[in-house]
Amino acid sequence: MKIVRDYQFVSDGDKGATVAIGNFDGVHSGHQAVIQQARDAVPDAPLGILTFEPHPREYFRPDAPPFRLMSAEARATRLNKLGVEILYELNFNLHLAELSPDAFSRKVIADGLGLRHVVVGADFCFGKARAGTVDTLIASGKKLGFGVTVAELVTASSGAVSSTAIRTALSDGNPRVAAEMLGHWHRIEGPVITGEQRGRDLGYPTANMSIDGLHPPKLGVYAVLVDVLDGPHAGSYLGAASIGVRPMFGENRANLETFLFDFTGDLYGATVSVALVDFLRPEEKFDSIDALVVQMEADCAKARTVLTAL
Repeated sequence: MKIVRDYQFVSDGDKGATVAIGNFDGVHSGHQAVIQQARDAVPDAPLGILTFEPHPREYFRPDAPPFRLMSAEARATRLNKLGVEILYELNFNLHLAELSPDAFSRKVIADGLGLRHVVVGADFCFGKARAGTVDTLIASGKKLGFGVTVAELVTASSGAVSSTAIRTALSDGNPRVAAEMLGHWHRIEGPVITGEQRGRDLGYPTANMSIDGLHPPKLGVYAVLVDVLDGPHAGSYLGAASIGVRPMFGENRANLETFLFDFTGDLYGATVSVALVDFLRPEEKFDSIDALVVQMEADCAKARTVLTAL
């Protein structure tokens, strides 16, 4: 999958795609439906995604609490798995934010990227102050020569599928509800960083990962599926993970610590993707290290039972 970050400097070979437009945070089942419609709209055209980085919400509200379901890198990984050929991940800045809907359609979609067809959700808004609607886009397409498809919103048994609803499910400790809306397990992806190695001392060495910038799921212990994406230990594993601030050891920034079952090796620097399957228990502070270890043993046993039943 090729990534293009500037609409003003696009080679002729990267033009002529049919794209789905949106932020694609989580790449949930609604997003996937939009991508499929883009694939079907012009079958002989390259399949693309038009999105923005940073997320416009981050740009306009930099001090707001973290809300993203996935990093830009994790989003790219998921889109690549879906067969996207070109990711137009445009740098969102003041210039782009100030474009009117008409200017965005002309400068970005038609002239800059030379798109043949675009697919958007029914609630799509674009341009300065989000003034453009699907009707605006359709009118621009007729004038500028690109096709437009409007995809209906997708629902699940829990209700309308949206990134907001998925965040709520994760905050409530319901990763399976989130997975139903996502169409896949919710994953946290990133490099393994150096921790304080307490888990190793306790007999449970963990892969430590930052969750900075991401919407934090409910703090606690999870049964997880783990994919090591690169390095000598690349492969798939079962495990148990803790998301939290480690209250036994003072005040700490929340992170993700994952214990891989039946694994021996060094994962520092490797890129790892951790899928949340079941919430096992909330984070808690124990009276002693021995009590913590006893609970960790019970957590791992429960996680194995959950994961082997999948």
